[in-house]
Amino acid sequence: MLRVGLTGSIGMGKSTTADMFRAEGVAVLDSDQLVHELYKGPAATEIDRVFPGVVVNGVVDRRRLAARVLDDPAALKRLEAIVHPMVWAARDALIEERRHRGDRIVVFDIPLLFETGAEKDFDVIVVVTAPEDVQKARVLAREGMTFEKFASILSKQTPDSEKRARADFVVHTDQGLDAARQEVRNIVKALEARFG
Repeated sequence: MLRVGLTGSIGMGKSTTADMFRAEGVAVLDSDQLVHELYKGPAATEIDRVFPGVVVNGVVDRRRLAARVLDDPAALKRLEAIVHPMVWAARDALIEERRHRGDRIVVFDIPLLFETGAEKDFDVIVVVTAPEDVQKARVLAREGMTFEKFASILSKQTPDSEKRARADFVVHTDQGLDAARQEVRNIVKALEARFG
């Protein structure tokens, strides 16, 4: 089984690209969704112990948590120490489930793949990219987003140029959906060709 890490900086179109892989019949496991599930249960107790007041009705309130960790590197590291091992365990369980189903390619949608050192766990890395001006326009169009918040998020992410340099494949999302879809198809064909 080929384990594919799909990543890209904020506003690059990674979620749309993940959907394109799904449309090609490839299993895609979303790490953000895994975190959402953990925040509804398994991680909530431990997060509430370390960050009192961020859990509401047994569920981590993401906005409250973000307010506590976004501009505090030490707090962010404490959060990652709680959440990342749980995400990795869930990911490993899903790999086994997909292997038993006979899937040959599994894509993991991981926003902070390089930042967490997770790239070593994957056979192939796909980076989603767009020019800086396109990224900025997309992100600043989001509800509640400010330039300061965008800058803060970017400062914590590996630069796009470095991600592209470390990628096995790159998907460009600024040239329209059809062009990106074709790039995804080409990647899937190249990966399937590895199985003969």
